[in-house]
Amino acid sequence: MKLVIGNGFGLAAILSLVWSQLLVSFVAFVLLGQTMDDLFDSSLNLEDTHYKEGYDEGHSDGLVAGKEEGRQVGLKVGFEIGEELGFYRGCVDIWNSALRLDPTCFSPRAKTIIGQMEELIEKYPLMDPENVQVQEIMDSLRLKFKMVCSSLHVKLEYSGYPKSSTEANDIQF
Repeated sequence: MKLVIGNGFGLAAILSLVWSQLLVSFVAFVLLGQTMDDLFDSSLNLEDTHYKEGYDEGHSDGLVAGKEEGRQVGLKVGFEIGEELGFYRGCVDIWNSALRLDPTCFSPRAKTIIGQMEELIEKYPLMDPENVQVQEIMDSLRLKFKMVCSSLHVKLEYSGYPKSSTEANDIQF
């Protein structure tokens, strides 16, 4: 009985082919001055090699995904900051318009704080988001806004843009 595998080679032919390749590899290692251990090192290090390749591939894919996610988060946060600055700018403009119509309508303290708010808005580094003063300026603006509202006996607060249609329907004019 003759065992035939795959494309018609007999088992003896396949064993002979494998043996000859092993022999050639062994002779090559001996001629190059390497030991038999070196022959099997590449097989033993195969797992480490694949692990390193997988790690490198995952790292490069993670960099790409991280940059995209960072861009999305930056866009969202930048929009929210711009929206809040716009709210404060609108309030300052309205208060300054009221002051132009009647310079005595607000207390001197309120006028001073409104002027300080305007300076902070102008000083905000729109084109340099990594500036260390960004958070300090926003905190000062929020505080001064509360001070003006308290001084004018007005209940105003910045709550952000409505996130859903139900919140938008709650806005009354």
